[in-house]
Amino acid sequence: MSDTAPQQGAPKQKGDHKKKKIIFGVLATLIAIPVIAIIFILTFDWNKARPWLNAKVSEAIERPFAIRGNLAVQWEVPARSMAAGERRLRDWLPWPHLIANDIHVGNPSHMKQMDMARVRQFSFSLNPLGLLHHTIGIPVLRFDSPYVELQRTDSTHYNWVYKKKDTESKWQLDLERVVLTDGVVRVIDAVTRADVTAQVRTLDKDAKYGVGFKVSGSYNGAPVTGGGRVGQVLSLKDQNTPYPIQADMRSGPARIAVEGTVTSPAKLKAVDLQLELAGRSMAHLYNFIGITLPETPAFSTSGRLKGELDREHGRWTYDRFKGKVGSSDIGGKLVFEGGKPRGKLTGNVHTRQLLFSDLGPLIGGDSNESKKARGVDTVQPGGKVLPVEEFRTERWKAIDADVRYTAESIRREKTLPISKLSTHLIMKDGVITLAPLDFGVAGGTLRSTIRLDGSGAQGKNTIRATAKVSARHIQIKQLFPTIEKMQATVGQINGDAQLSATGASVASLLGSSNGEVKALVNQGTISKMLLEQMGLNVGNIIVTKLFGDKQVQLNCLAADFDVNKGVMQSQVFVVDTAEAIIRVNGTINLANEQMDLTIKPDTKEMRLFTLRAPLYVRGPFGKPDVSVDKGVLALKAGGAAVLAAAAAPVAALIPLINMGPGENSDCGRLVALAKQKPTAPPPGKAKVR
Repeated sequence: MSDTAPQQGAPKQKGDHKKKKIIFGVLATLIAIPVIAIIFILTFDWNKARPWLNAKVSEAIERPFAIRGNLAVQWEVPARSMAAGERRLRDWLPWPHLIANDIHVGNPSHMKQMDMARVRQFSFSLNPLGLLHHTIGIPVLRFDSPYVELQRTDSTHYNWVYKKKDTESKWQLDLERVVLTDGVVRVIDAVTRADVTAQVRTLDKDAKYGVGFKVSGSYNGAPVTGGGRVGQVLSLKDQNTPYPIQADMRSGPARIAVEGTVTSPAKLKAVDLQLELAGRSMAHLYNFIGITLPETPAFSTSGRLKGELDREHGRWTYDRFKGKVGSSDIGGKLVFEGGKPRGKLTGNVHTRQLLFSDLGPLIGGDSNESKKARGVDTVQPGGKVLPVEEFRTERWKAIDADVRYTAESIRREKTLPISKLSTHLIMKDGVITLAPLDFGVAGGTLRSTIRLDGSGAQGKNTIRATAKVSARHIQIKQLFPTIEKMQATVGQINGDAQLSATGASVASLLGSSNGEVKALVNQGTISKMLLEQMGLNVGNIIVTKLFGDKQVQLNCLAADFDVNKGVMQSQVFVVDTAEAIIRVNGTINLANEQMDLTIKPDTKEMRLFTLRAPLYVRGPFGKPDVSVDKGVLALKAGGAAVLAAAAAPVAALIPLINMGPGENSDCGRLVALAKQKPTAPPPGKAKVR
């Protein structure tokens, strides 16, 4: 037995040895494969793989891709550059790190075939496990001295966003972030007519911003300059990480400055920025933002701009903005929401103190110096009073609007107590409606409803306008608070006007207008000094010739004009004073700005009167001539008869009396005479006071 025992153990030892050899062989093979792979990767001439790599990347991004320079591979462990909480087991495996030179990326097939980008060198780490799933996974792509040309041919076709397809290509590109060093980025946008070039540079020792840029080019036909800073890393994945941005852009005197964050820059999901705007006129912002705003004096505003761009049409909110327009303050909230056939602007805007002259540019009523300052070519001709600057109706169809505006107080150079302003502006399909446009004036109201049809039905830049205006209970003594002698006056002003017209400017609209204008002034005081302070030089001359340099007690002024093709024809214009009845006949031509009026004074009770002959007021609005017809004496009839004859046409003004001073007022008594048959005393029997 002792001879056979060793013989039985020998095969067992031999089997164990064989198993060990197999195990060691498997281990050696497992170790040898990655070693050989590493040696292969490090020693292989990867330039031979460029055709395959170019083809696969082109297939993945659906546009031409080519590495024309040297291609080399190193090894990199991603976990070394990652935060502890982000590390996973696979991140400890070495990844091939590719360094490529002279790279070119073309445009998608639907765009002009040229380089979208070219780079002197870029480098990236490639996820080897992703290749098993036909995915080219690149966590970070670094560009050295890139040239990138971003293009948009219309609202739906652009070259800077990669869109994955559900079918066809087996290969997909998973690119997470982009890091830029010094380079050039050019944006060519057919939608905004932009051609802007940014010189990009890397910033050192900046904790928030990693890339700075300087900009030059044009936007909507206007030259653009400026610069700014953006974050260190640009994320191309649809994530909610805010991307910091700061920029200050100028186009001539216009300025747009922003600072804040952009969410998902590749798709512009959202923006949250502090926005500053400044320029010669708000109308010039159309070149930047495509939103129609009114002509204004020089302005500046600052507020918070929030953009929600992940919805169907996008929504922009300019909230809690404050600023200056001319010498007036401004603030409020505006919201622009895209849509079809056009976007819509809504909001509320308010002013604490409005300088009245700042409203001039709205209708082209500012001075030539002001027009030049806001860059308007049209100047007001010498001797022309009504504004000739044309409306820019071609922009009225760019957006719809529903905006309310209020001004708490109004200030003007010459004392005029306009206490407030409010209006509700609606713009739809190129038609602007101000309903209402209210002024608080001297304890009363001036209310208008204005409709401006700039839809293009009347021709380019020509509008169809209608206006309904009513003045109610305007207190005469409050009109002139600085004149002490006016404080005893208790009268008021009431009036109505309805006009319609077609034209391209205020001057052409009034020059073609049709309608009527009516007014009543009940009680008051007229004097040379008063008219001088009002700036009414013609009235000053007339009063001086009629009454001399003294106070004149006004009982009633009644006026009714018919307007036909821009010509105002007096139906009745009578002034009842303590001494005389004054009748005015003639025309006021709004088209050529000429007056042709005859003023006939009739004394009351044959009292001695400064002037007994008619006056003629003729000539242009800017400088009319006032002359006396000395060959014709005024009528010497009794006061009651003269008043009754003059009052007959005033019956058309009864509605204003009912809504204004009432039947017992001087104007009410004047109209009451219209119902009586005038009886003149026999010649020579008139009572002399």
